[in-house]
Amino acid sequence: MWPATYQQNLDVDRGYPCHNVTIGFVINLCDITCAPVVTYMAIIFLPEINATGFNYQNEDEKVTLSFPSVLQNGSGTLKIDFVGELNDKMKGFYRSKYATPSGEIRYAAVTQFEATDARRAFPCWDEPAIKATFDITLIVPKDRVALSNMNVIDRKPYPEDDSLVEVKFATTPIMSTYLVAFVIGEYDFVESQSSDGVMVRVYTPVGKAEQGKFALEVAAKTLPFYKEYFNVPYPLPKIDLIAIADFAAGAMENWGLVTYRETALLIDPKNSCSSSRQWVALVVGHELAHQWFGNLVTMEWWTHLWLNEGFASWIEYLCVDHCFPEYDIWTQFVSADYTRALDLDALDNSHPIEVNVGHPSEVDEIFDAISYSKGASVIRMLHNYIGDEDFRKGMHSYLLKFQHKNASTEDLWECLEQASGKPIAAVMNSWTKQMGFPIIVVDQDQQGNDRVLKISQQKFCASGPHDGEDCPSWMVPISICTSEDPSCTKLKVLLDKPEATVVVPSTGPDQWIKLNPGTVGFYRIQYSSGMLECLLPGIRDLTLLPVDRLGLQNDLFSLSRAGMISTVEVLKVMEAFVNEPNYTVWSDLSCNLGVLSSLLSHTDYYEELQEFIRDLFTPIGIKLGWDSKQGEGHLDALLRGLVLGKLGKAGHKPTLEEARRRFKEHVEGKQILSADLRSPVYLTVLKHGDSTTLETMFKLHKQADMQEEKNRIERVLGAISSPDLIQRVLTFSLSDEVRPQDTVSVIGGVAGSSKQGRKAAWKFVKDNWEELHNRYQGGFLISRLIKLSLDGFAVDKMAAEVKSFFETHHAPAAERTVQQCCENILLNAAWLKRDVEDIHQYLLQRKAPPV
Repeated sequence: MWPATYQQNLDVDRGYPCHNVTIGFVINLCDITCAPVVTYMAIIFLPEINATGFNYQNEDEKVTLSFPSVLQNGSGTLKIDFVGELNDKMKGFYRSKYATPSGEIRYAAVTQFEATDARRAFPCWDEPAIKATFDITLIVPKDRVALSNMNVIDRKPYPEDDSLVEVKFATTPIMSTYLVAFVIGEYDFVESQSSDGVMVRVYTPVGKAEQGKFALEVAAKTLPFYKEYFNVPYPLPKIDLIAIADFAAGAMENWGLVTYRETALLIDPKNSCSSSRQWVALVVGHELAHQWFGNLVTMEWWTHLWLNEGFASWIEYLCVDHCFPEYDIWTQFVSADYTRALDLDALDNSHPIEVNVGHPSEVDEIFDAISYSKGASVIRMLHNYIGDEDFRKGMHSYLLKFQHKNASTEDLWECLEQASGKPIAAVMNSWTKQMGFPIIVVDQDQQGNDRVLKISQQKFCASGPHDGEDCPSWMVPISICTSEDPSCTKLKVLLDKPEATVVVPSTGPDQWIKLNPGTVGFYRIQYSSGMLECLLPGIRDLTLLPVDRLGLQNDLFSLSRAGMISTVEVLKVMEAFVNEPNYTVWSDLSCNLGVLSSLLSHTDYYEELQEFIRDLFTPIGIKLGWDSKQGEGHLDALLRGLVLGKLGKAGHKPTLEEARRRFKEHVEGKQILSADLRSPVYLTVLKHGDSTTLETMFKLHKQADMQEEKNRIERVLGAISSPDLIQRVLTFSLSDEVRPQDTVSVIGGVAGSSKQGRKAAWKFVKDNWEELHNRYQGGFLISRLIKLSLDGFAVDKMAAEVKSFFETHHAPAAERTVQQCCENILLNAAWLKRDVEDIHQYLLQRKAPPV
């Protein structure tokens, strides 16, 4: 229970805060129980006037205070005494459970206020544009660490209880309520000072300070990088990064006190895999970017959320590319963010980047791949269109003009327009204010030594070409390269109408032409058959750049799902990747083949596709082998894990036998698996395992000291095939062994592994809906759970069943997700009906002996 006082300077004329909020919390972690919310008591003074009534409008999350007489115009102070609830919902001010090194269960008290949950902790005007300074005092057990946004300025014994101390923090800059943070618990830390003099600390669970060193190194490099890039210094005296045991999101950018899931911050040099290191680097880069872009300058309203998240999701890659150029991170961006956003935005139930937000429940809905990944993709396209120098000038101007204030999308466009002299608002409004994106259709004609291209645009829909007279259009920056120099853009045009003719000079008939080199423009491309035929050899001989090999294949796969080309044509193209060396290209291929596997699990032809996968992945698997070689780097480790996991899941016998051998030695302690091999080995032995295998995995999970290892196991448990064992995994997902935020990964792993798993997971979600919905309180984790549970279905009647279920089991924060899932089920069903026989015939013919 935590009684608290709240004091707010007030300007009655304006009706909202005037620059200063004082909050004091008494937190007793020895008796850290959940207390019901009780009453508020309010006084406005001077002169002192006691409030006479409180009217709660729970649905609108508002309270109205009544006073015995009309308040006089002028300034005053509103003082409220209240008792709040230290909850278990990972929202507002909540408790987080952890075990001490000796195994004793204890609790920390932590905050998560974005989007509208500061109001769960203290009464406030909880909107991003209503900024204030905050004076925070925490009264806490003296043996606990107490942190907040600012540095400690006073710490003294609490006079009423000698087991407590009163910790006072410096006044914050003027800031939004959703960025306020405080944490009370037991932590170790490592510290450093960035080259520009900022104190950086990474707080870890007790005894795990070593695991904070990688994030500390990244943060210490990142702060000066952003200072130089924006030409604006970091505005606070310190920054703390802290690992929280129970945490719904990946991380949260609270100003000066950034909170993270343990897996997004902690790296064990011996037991963390390469992908975890990369993930930590990206998340640290993302959250530290927000210290400027989001915290110093804040969106005016949630409509502009994408400005915060899209920008940070783009610049995190720029930052990691600076810190770790060997990651080839921009190619990975295309697979991780760009194609993901295209897939979601092709749906009829997508939404514009900028979306009107009214009720608080609507905010959670837009924390999705449109705000983050499409936002990042159009920023990347804009950066390419403007050029880095002018982009940086515009960003500097924007941050200086609006520092400590709020801004809208239009404000950013204006600053970038002034810096570049280009029509930024006109171009970008077509990408942010309407949903969807174009497909660029291109044909060519050779005229002498020139190539003449006919280019047109229409809206791309996952269900096929948009038809109708009201077809939207975009202002599309289009770049063109040729085989003469695939890495160099030969021509740039802005397609600002439905179609255009473009001349590419000095391009002979023997040269191929590629649109969108670097796969930067946010659109798909449909080449004429002749142009495509010329490009395909560039996949086999690797003359096309990796990112363009990936983009070409991904476009074709998407066109096949939309019914615009045959899936068989894509399978033929995929076979051309047999010599492919690039991790990210294989990753995208693997993802698309996973979608096809899920689709064909509804047929009798699933095994034939697994044979196709084994044939495609075996050469690269043999080349890589099981053990790292001298001179290999980060990307080789990622590729080995990907390929072995794919071969193992597809039932490649040599891979299965070796995985079982290595797993046995690992379990017996004879030869511990390297961190990079654990996921593929665990997946393989589980996919082809029995109850003994599952028991062994449960045991490994229980013994794991590191959350990364627990999560690694949780994600693959669903690969087990037996129906009764699948039920055991689902039951395990809701047990105390699994952290609340990770239940979603376990259920999603079951749903994504097999046809039986998919059915069982969906039934489990329905049967346990009340508990799951209550656990996540309608936040974005419930949307993620729904998506993961329903992604692979491909039967029309399932869409009706899902729709019917959610009509009686409301999930306001996931309404759009439910609509998207139903649409995807119908799209899968149509795809299956249309192409399944052709796919089957192709898979049979390719193995038939020549006549």
